[in-house]
Amino acid sequence: MTVSIKDSGDRTEFATGAVRDMREGKGRCDLMPLEVAACLMTNPSAKEMLQNISGFQVYNDTGFLYNCLENFARQHGCDSFQADVCTMLLEVAKHFEEGAKKYGENNWQKGIPVHCYIDSAVRHYLKWLRGDHDEPHDRAFVWNLMCCIWEVDYREKEETV
Repeated sequence: MTVSIKDSGDRTEFATGAVRDMREGKGRCDLMPLEVAACLMTNPSAKEMLQNISGFQVYNDTGFLYNCLENFARQHGCDSFQADVCTMLLEVAKHFEEGAKKYGENNWQKGIPVHCYIDSAVRHYLKWLRGDHDEPHDRAFVWNLMCCIWEVDYREKEETV
């Protein structure tokens, strides 16, 4: 069974022209004190994940998000870390394809606020941990982190030119 990206039909449009599914009613994970949420986690990997995302929020250092991606690939478990990364990236490519169908190609590159990526990433991670199967939460988590890293790195380069 193929599970695709959920779609409420309601959109948030940003000043840049980028669009995403409406956030209202989903909660705002980016507003939670993630360092406190991390302390509530009994799973060491989950604790580390939230601590890294919190570290990114505090220091705006994408190294924290790269740590999340590496740890998440390991959580999926394979004999080889490289195989984990390849599998993860191939799955995320499906997410990019579905997003292009839903919002248009490269919509995410138009400029979506970093806090939106963090909000969505944390929500999808928590849903994945809980075992929700209504959509591919693992793919969505990784997609949000990758796009957040790109947004931070690309906008910084753009501002220095």
